[in-house]
Amino acid sequence: MIRKLTLAFAAVLVSVVAFAQNQFQWKEASSGGYTYKYVTNDPAKARFYTLKNGLTVILSPTNKDPRIQAYVAIKAGSKTDPATNTGLAHYLEHMLFKGTDKYGSLDWSKEKVELEKIDALYEQYNSTKDEVQRKAIYKKIDSVSGVAAKYAIANEYDKMMSAMGAQGTNAFTSFEQTVYTDDVPSASLDKYLAVQSERFRNPVLRIFHTELEAVYEEKNRTLDNDGRKVSETLFSNLFQKHNYGLQTTIGTVEHLKNPSLIEIRKYFNKYYVPNNMGIILSGDFNPDEVIAKVDKAFSYMQPKPFDKYTFQPEDAIKAPIVKEIVGPDAENLTIGYRLPGNKDKDALLADLVGQILTNGRAGLLDLNLVKKQKLLRASAFTYSLIDYGILYLSAAPTSGQSLEDVKALVLNEIENLKKGNFDDQLITSIINNIKKNKIYETEKYGDRASVLMDAFTSELDWRDQVAYVNDLSKIKKEDIVAFANKYFGDNYVAVLKRKGESPATVKIEKPSITPVETNPDKQSAFVKTINEMPATAAKPVFLDYKKDIQKSKLGKAEVLYVPNKDNDIFRLSYRYKIGSLNDKKQGLASQYIQFLGTDKMTAEEISKAFYKIACGFNVSTGEEYTTVSIEGLQENFENAVKLYEEVVNNVKADDKALAALKARLNKARKDAKANKGAILQGLTSYALYGSENKFNNVLTNEELNAVTTQELVDRIKNLNNYEQTVIYYGPTPVYNVVSQLKTLHQVPANFAVAAPAKTFKQEVPAKNQVLFADYDMVQAETRWIRNTETYNPEKTTMVNVFNNYFGGGMGSLVFQTIRESKALAYSTYGYYVQPQKKDQDYYLLGYVGSQADKFNDATVAMNELLTKMPELPKNLELAKNQVKKDIQTERITQDGIIYNYLNAKNLGLNDDIRKKMYETVDKITMADVKKFHQNYFSGKPYTYAIVASEKRVSMDDMKKLGEVKKLSLEEIFGY
Repeated sequence: MIRKLTLAFAAVLVSVVAFAQNQFQWKEASSGGYTYKYVTNDPAKARFYTLKNGLTVILSPTNKDPRIQAYVAIKAGSKTDPATNTGLAHYLEHMLFKGTDKYGSLDWSKEKVELEKIDALYEQYNSTKDEVQRKAIYKKIDSVSGVAAKYAIANEYDKMMSAMGAQGTNAFTSFEQTVYTDDVPSASLDKYLAVQSERFRNPVLRIFHTELEAVYEEKNRTLDNDGRKVSETLFSNLFQKHNYGLQTTIGTVEHLKNPSLIEIRKYFNKYYVPNNMGIILSGDFNPDEVIAKVDKAFSYMQPKPFDKYTFQPEDAIKAPIVKEIVGPDAENLTIGYRLPGNKDKDALLADLVGQILTNGRAGLLDLNLVKKQKLLRASAFTYSLIDYGILYLSAAPTSGQSLEDVKALVLNEIENLKKGNFDDQLITSIINNIKKNKIYETEKYGDRASVLMDAFTSELDWRDQVAYVNDLSKIKKEDIVAFANKYFGDNYVAVLKRKGESPATVKIEKPSITPVETNPDKQSAFVKTINEMPATAAKPVFLDYKKDIQKSKLGKAEVLYVPNKDNDIFRLSYRYKIGSLNDKKQGLASQYIQFLGTDKMTAEEISKAFYKIACGFNVSTGEEYTTVSIEGLQENFENAVKLYEEVVNNVKADDKALAALKARLNKARKDAKANKGAILQGLTSYALYGSENKFNNVLTNEELNAVTTQELVDRIKNLNNYEQTVIYYGPTPVYNVVSQLKTLHQVPANFAVAAPAKTFKQEVPAKNQVLFADYDMVQAETRWIRNTETYNPEKTTMVNVFNNYFGGGMGSLVFQTIRESKALAYSTYGYYVQPQKKDQDYYLLGYVGSQADKFNDATVAMNELLTKMPELPKNLELAKNQVKKDIQTERITQDGIIYNYLNAKNLGLNDDIRKKMYETVDKITMADVKKFHQNYFSGKPYTYAIVASEKRVSMDDMKKLGEVKKLSLEEIFGY
């Protein structure tokens, strides 16, 4: 994770950006009865308050959307976990969704008695070593938990948030932060604050053993994740005295198996105090009003002193540390150098070093390794934490390379950095691009809140963040070279991830859990109070395609235009009517162009030229369209478009570049076959379309190797002859854009006609069947797929309501049953997927990711829901309300308007479908939902797509589901 940077000053040229530092100063002001601090020239207009109890409140108002991104952030994470109870901060994060003595309970006085018994039983369980005795104690825990659950109401937090129209309700834990996140309608802010103040008052650790099982599942999933193993190995070797390396966020198997509710409460009482917490809000609100509301809601909290984390400095690494990891995923290399923490004077240099090594276009790794196709991929970034940082390098071999070869190539670029072998103008180019990226970061309220939250938990001075571009501009090349020579020697850790069978790991075995009661149809008095709080809903804003999009013509090409009234960013696209369904080689041509030069410029020089003007271009091919995208600052519009047109019209064939591309693609194909996610995606496409499907509609290895440079160059140069739509979002009026493009982009008098698109018909299964792929893993990944009928816009409202009710979130039937009640999976869902085109069919997509030893129970549980749907009227009202609230507060803006219009055209729609949904959602009844379920789900045959190890999931168990077909990787991938 790169530390997020903040805020842009796009109109300021780099040559003058370094003027007097007093343009960025902390100031103090008072308004509405409260004093706050702010930084001058801060585009986020962030106010920093410290309440009497020490609580930090950061407010960044912006009224573009009637919503607020809200974070409650605690400056504590796995770094501050007790060494005897690792994973505790993450545990606690999960439990903060379970409620308090006021919500989540039907009868607190009775529930409390049972929970105290569970507390004592866990302490007894943890101190017992004899496995027979432990199982007996756990059986008691399970039994008492069942009694306690009868007095509990699961998931009341999520239901409250859903009722007020919240989105993105979740939380996350890392080394130094635990953060609770919600995106709420502005009108619901009073409700949100009331819920949050109660949430942190007296959290109750209820329904614990099933939630603990979800954490077990999460841990077991990491045992299947080669990337996680690599990261943990890297950190543990870089940091042998610090908790960055001594313990992981999710904790050890031993500690997870022996949790202490008493220790969890100790942790909460120690770190969840106002002088260690922050509330960060960005969105549509009046800050004077909001600070008073926050103060009132959280004034009950009392500050407490606590010891900050201390550590012994790490010893210098005097020789390379090389470790190996073996697993089924493709081989790769990771290298880490230890850097100082984020407050060190060199931290700014560290950020810039990461950009010089790789920035996507003109870094040393970009130009020397990726552009020249010496590696399959290569990247670098700085990961800055409070106490230390890391330069994190990652690379993967192309065909015929060893990991030792990869390591030598990457380290050679470190040597180039140390010698100053990079363009003198690169720093200036990086700053120009950072300026542009800052604009993107401040456009949306969610991004504003995110960077402010990160700065708070990272204990960064916001003044430094606002002054970031200004400070970067003072750095000179000699500073970078000195930094590189200071920190980058033989003091690295290298992790070589080799392909092979994973060594045996100790996973957390499935305990015997009796499904607990979740009382989904019950409601506490507190929830009723929250729901009855007044809130004036925002009025929905629907698109009027005739008014919101301006249309023009560029020759025979239609121009679709939306103005940018906020800043100087432009985005231009040429959308050509030719895709991979017309021509399998078109996508290859789109990739090939990035490695080609012209008679005047090399491919590397082209990349540098675009990067220098803070612009970029990309060519991508989808099923039906190939799109050229050009973006940047409007002042460089003409230069960027002209540069792209010169490239595409004068592109020069390069046999060597094609040979290297083929080698990389062959390696990437091989790697894809080692990726369980890609395998599951392929099985899903096979289930939807049959043996010949969209996923394996690719060039065979023989076809790929036979492709010539001339074939691809012809496709590149012929691209502009196809039917095309020009899309522009930017500050220039449409007539000026068209006038400029007339001289820059030549549209043919007559369009070429692409070959007919290959069609794939969705298959409705006649009987249950299983498509199985064997993979070396601890988990079992299972999907349910069933095609139904062709798109009908009249069903849109029902589909959205059904998805919310059945399987589309933490409050849905699927999640509540399979995870909350039965503890059978960490991740599970069930959606009725809407087509993207009017002639396509809907299909069900269900999913359970479970331990292999839970496979039978998990599939039975999902099949029960598909066969008989529980009827919970209050949950249905929540699902309908969610659809309505989302529409009320959704604002489709910028070029999103154009793409919404194009998507509507694909579905045969002339108007914004949300208007019809809003008008009809209240009419949906439980009888309607039940009928929908019966018509399309209940008693119907399904295709099961399963990725698992046949050593752990037996063929006999899969046969219980349907006729099993074990597919080879060649059948799945088409090569």
